[in-house]
Amino acid sequence: MKRRDFIYLSGLGAGAMMLPDLSAFGKSINAQDLLAPIDAKAKKALADVALNAARSAGASYADVRIGRYLSQFVATREQRVQNVSNSESFGVGIRVIANGCWGFAATNDVTKEGMAKTAARAVAVAKANAKIGGKPVELAPQKGYGEVSWKAPIEKNAFEVPIKEKVELLLAANAIATKGGANFVNSAIAMINEQKYFASTDGSYIDQDIHRISPNFQVTRIDPDTREFQSQPSLSSPMGMGYEYLTPLASEKVTGVVTRYKQRYDMLEDIKQATVNAGEKLKARSVEPGKYDLVLDPSHLWLTIHESVGHPTELDRVLGYEANFAGTSFVSLDKLNSKSFKYGSEHVNIHADKLQKGSLGAVGYDDEGVKCGEWEIIKDGVLVNLQAIRDQAKMIGLNQSQGCCYADSWDSVQFQRMPNVSLKPGKNPLSQEDMIKNVEKGIFIVNNGSFSIDQQRYNFQFGGQLFYEIKNGKIVGQINDVAYQANTREFWNSCAAVCDERDYRLGGSFSDGKGQPQQVSAVSHGSATARFNGVNVINTKRRIG
Repeated sequence: MKRRDFIYLSGLGAGAMMLPDLSAFGKSINAQDLLAPIDAKAKKALADVALNAARSAGASYADVRIGRYLSQFVATREQRVQNVSNSESFGVGIRVIANGCWGFAATNDVTKEGMAKTAARAVAVAKANAKIGGKPVELAPQKGYGEVSWKAPIEKNAFEVPIKEKVELLLAANAIATKGGANFVNSAIAMINEQKYFASTDGSYIDQDIHRISPNFQVTRIDPDTREFQSQPSLSSPMGMGYEYLTPLASEKVTGVVTRYKQRYDMLEDIKQATVNAGEKLKARSVEPGKYDLVLDPSHLWLTIHESVGHPTELDRVLGYEANFAGTSFVSLDKLNSKSFKYGSEHVNIHADKLQKGSLGAVGYDDEGVKCGEWEIIKDGVLVNLQAIRDQAKMIGLNQSQGCCYADSWDSVQFQRMPNVSLKPGKNPLSQEDMIKNVEKGIFIVNNGSFSIDQQRYNFQFGGQLFYEIKNGKIVGQINDVAYQANTREFWNSCAAVCDERDYRLGGSFSDGKGQPQQVSAVSHGSATARFNGVNVINTKRRIG
């Protein structure tokens, strides 16, 4: 598979979510091998070998992650199959504390001998690190859970669905687009299954089965006279679900000027509308710059939440320990400890939830064996908490980790990653239609586009995919070339209303990049439609001179 194909298949069209680590997807395998699990008892026996070897070598703490990462990609373009791939990456990562320092080693030799050698190597790394000095690692306490398991609550394992069925769906979608006037069309389905086994000297043996799916497409139409073109991607979201996501349900649709989707997705319906929308975008007038009241659909707002709240409230960015991919954070411990820092208006309630059903980041336990849960980050507009793992918890006065630790592969060391971070729906009944009725001069934005944000996660600019002008409470047609600029505090403090839970939907990223060496993670962000008053809108097509 070519790199550009992989990026497309991973749903990275927004350009926001960085490039995935190709090494995590391992060797090519037969499709039937995707359905052969490894027995948990065998993994426990191997993990015990590693834990005992680490203790014998001098580790005061050790954890073992036996990971089997499976992926399948099916891609098409117009009338042909572009690629089908099945891959497996299998191995073990062992992390230890010895002489007060971390050590880590990994191997794909998943035998008793390989586990013992790798554990000893991890301890040797820790002891070598200890010679450099520094403050000893201090972990928040964590009880052992014994032998437990967690499975994503999927209804239909996507790997059990024949490839032929997936190809037929994609080619049918392409045919609809071509018939509707598309000049080019790509479509794909990406599926991930993480089979993760965690064991630690705390006494936990945790077996987890995690599934994710990302169906997507992009249609392109060219104006035959001007040769200008417009593209329109799918309105699907990558989800922490099985193949049931591709079983359309009328109850999971949000109707309006364009149909959007909740926990079920209708690819054929969406691509038909997307082809029409791309044609209308070719004729849409360019936006007049100025101040507008923005009505942001959840299909768009998730990315703004991700970049302007999710990343800035990562404790490692706050502390300056992490600066890859758009820098550190304007948030500080002083702002958190003041208990009065107004991040947003009273309508802004943002929480983290590692167990949210259907979300990309849903797991029962993180990669430190911490049982996952939910907590508030912004309450009634005030910053009240951040995101932390075991060796960070004490820094913000917590007596236990929030379960934010994750590694994208068995050979990657786990570190702090963003949980599902979402804007809670409004408490008072408010539909999207009612919200738009109260807007005199505004823009309704659907789906995410390009963005930029500064190295403190403060000043930003966001685009989108579909822009509808609102005049005197009514949508009057598509406009184009829209982007809005603000700083994080001004923007969230301009939030004037959030629709109620009936409009709540998830968006998200299949491959959010962070760290050096780079790792990727999958994360969802939910919200209902929200209104932001008086936001500066620019015209992205205009040039100076």
